[in-house]
Amino acid sequence: MNTLFYEDLEIGAVYRSGGRTVTDADNTFFCMMSGDWNPIHANEAYAKQTRFGGRVVAGIFGLTLILGAMNQWGVFEESAIAMLNIREWTFSKPILIGTTITVEMHIVGKRMTSAGKAGIVERRFDLVDENGELVQSGFSDMMIALRPGA
Repeated sequence: MNTLFYEDLEIGAVYRSGGRTVTDADNTFFCMMSGDWNPIHANEAYAKQTRFGGRVVAGIFGLTLILGAMNQWGVFEESAIAMLNIREWTFSKPILIGTTITVEMHIVGKRMTSAGKAGIVERRFDLVDENGELVQSGFSDMMIALRPGA
């Protein structure tokens, strides 16, 4: 198990996922799940006429890639208590079908809760495309368990 607890995380640490290419099936399933069938996502003829030249995957899909990356890393599998927020999220570039995304998690701060029974980890996430360009970024703090017996 790769689980990291509050004591294991160091400010400045960076975790990176492998690349993941966004597929037409991803887009379709996300439209089905969310109910967002906006023509920019679902109508190729329409989307070709837009500034993007093709269908764009819903921006919020990027946040779901973060959850998948953390699951693959396994770092919070036994230690996560609660995601506390999503803040200052920016959408810098569209996610097009065929874009390959890498997720980066930066540990930017940490502190104990007021009760002292858990910690808060401040994380910045960057989604980067295959050209190394920033696609999305923002912060999401998490409450995390202390190492058992600590």
